[in-house]
Amino acid sequence: MTDVALGVRRAALGVQVLAVVLGAVLVALAAQVAVPLPGTPVPMTLQPMAVLLVGGLLGPRLGALSMILYLAMGAAGLPVFTPTVPLVGFARLLGPTGGYLLAYPVAAWAVGTVVREGSSVWRVACGVLAGLVLIHLGGLAQLAILTGSISGAARLATWPFLLGDLLKLVILVPVLTRLTPTIRARL
Repeated sequence: MTDVALGVRRAALGVQVLAVVLGAVLVALAAQVAVPLPGTPVPMTLQPMAVLLVGGLLGPRLGALSMILYLAMGAAGLPVFTPTVPLVGFARLLGPTGGYLLAYPVAAWAVGTVVREGSSVWRVACGVLAGLVLIHLGGLAQLAILTGSISGAARLATWPFLLGDLLKLVILVPVLTRLTPTIRARL
């Protein structure tokens, strides 16, 4: 391999590493925007929207790696998780919001897989919807384990968030449709 080719390859890797780090930071910042909801231990945050955006823009591999980095940062005790939930570090992954968090890499991978350069609006909508469903399934599963009731978990973890998720879908679809080709061309 020539020096020029090696330099180009290193630069491309550097851009990808930067994208993964910035994706994790974006989700960490989105986690700080949290609204506690009465009757549920799960606050409404901008995290799912950021996860889906990162997955769509970075693609399946880099999007999932970015979310794994985010989880590792939080598990290590960095203040990247939503501040309204009292558990810190690794304990957060075992608490009432842990299922959502653990679903983030899978959701980012799914959105990144479905959303491709030049994707139609409908394909992007399906990718975002798939990501939202996966995040909710993770949250529902964790709360079902903690509460012992799937219906109780749905009442706490799914129903209060459906209207907000519809709004996320409406916002993300045009953004991803427009930005994905530009961002992925640079990765």
